[in-house]
Amino acid sequence: MMNYDFSKLNTPCYVVDKELLEKNLDILGEVQRRTGCEILLALKGFSMYSLFGQVGKHLSGITASSLNEARLGYEEMGKQVHIFAPAYREDEFYDILKIADHIVFNTFDQYDQFKDRVLAADKKIEMGIRINPEYSEIETDIYNPCFANSRLGTVLSQFDESRLEGIDGLHFHAMCEQNSDTLSRILDVVEEKFGKYMHQMKWINFGGGHHITRPDYDIELLVKSIIRIRDKYNVKVYLEPGEAVALNTGFLVTTVLDTLKNGMDLAIIDASAACHMPDVMEMPYRPQIIGAELPGVLPYTYRLGGNTCLAGDVVGDYSFAEPLKPGDKLIFTDMAHYTMVKNNTFNGINLPSIAIYDEEEITYVKEFGYEDYKRRL
Repeated sequence: MMNYDFSKLNTPCYVVDKELLEKNLDILGEVQRRTGCEILLALKGFSMYSLFGQVGKHLSGITASSLNEARLGYEEMGKQVHIFAPAYREDEFYDILKIADHIVFNTFDQYDQFKDRVLAADKKIEMGIRINPEYSEIETDIYNPCFANSRLGTVLSQFDESRLEGIDGLHFHAMCEQNSDTLSRILDVVEEKFGKYMHQMKWINFGGGHHITRPDYDIELLVKSIIRIRDKYNVKVYLEPGEAVALNTGFLVTTVLDTLKNGMDLAIIDASAACHMPDVMEMPYRPQIIGAELPGVLPYTYRLGGNTCLAGDVVGDYSFAEPLKPGDKLIFTDMAHYTMVKNNTFNGINLPSIAIYDEEEITYVKEFGYEDYKRRL
């Protein structure tokens, strides 16, 4: 990324590096080759369809959480389309049938409501039930599908084996940005509770939350876990990461608009935590900036705030080697996933442009303006 002159870039702008994306895809492709599993891109994490051609050369397809996501994957990647929703809408289900290859239901009641339409479809569509093992190691409830009283998945006490006819697979999702040791422990619980039903299935879907492309991720344990379930139950295994596909591949380039003092040095940028990187506030977490350090490490420490009227629109505190001044470019890292898919136009703040970095050149994919803001309202 540093081979590009960022002073020429219109900001704010998301930039995804194709070479870094390819490195992640190579890792995921190798897991598929070694285990026979199929890995799907979860569009809830990364939906930049201008790169679906590259992703589709490595992965088996996409998994969607809505009709719109399913349609995007169907039209722009053209490979497998899996879909899960907590509940399906009657007025959308006909269109889902035209697109999906796998449909996962949250409850047996939803399955009973729609199964006859699936069976009558013009093509073979496999059906699954999402199970909730009631076990996870996620500390933040907002990201924990298995926290107490969760609406996501069927717990063992509500699992009715008499209604399994026509069900091809089981799906669970109990992870968030975690390593394969967590998956191994979750699988022990899933087997203990649902193992006798797994023998009846064609496939088991391990869901998402696998940080497979993180440098410290234990790929060997993942491979062993997949092969163990595959061979023990004679099933195909699916994984559906979103974040792992785009992890550490993207940047958000911003410009300093102004600096001021109020008890400490402050800087206002042309991007917003609230609008453009909402996980900074939801998780919360502090994204890295190229060339910056923790507060106090370098001589000049600033609190960076977004250009909205929300008092809490603060990215974090950072130190720099030189004082910040209007016009300086700041480059936030790991900004490909859960940014473009979650951003918003609060205050009428413009959405960042979307661009691709490839062989020392940046190509704009999309730029936004007033009409994009207006159409949403």
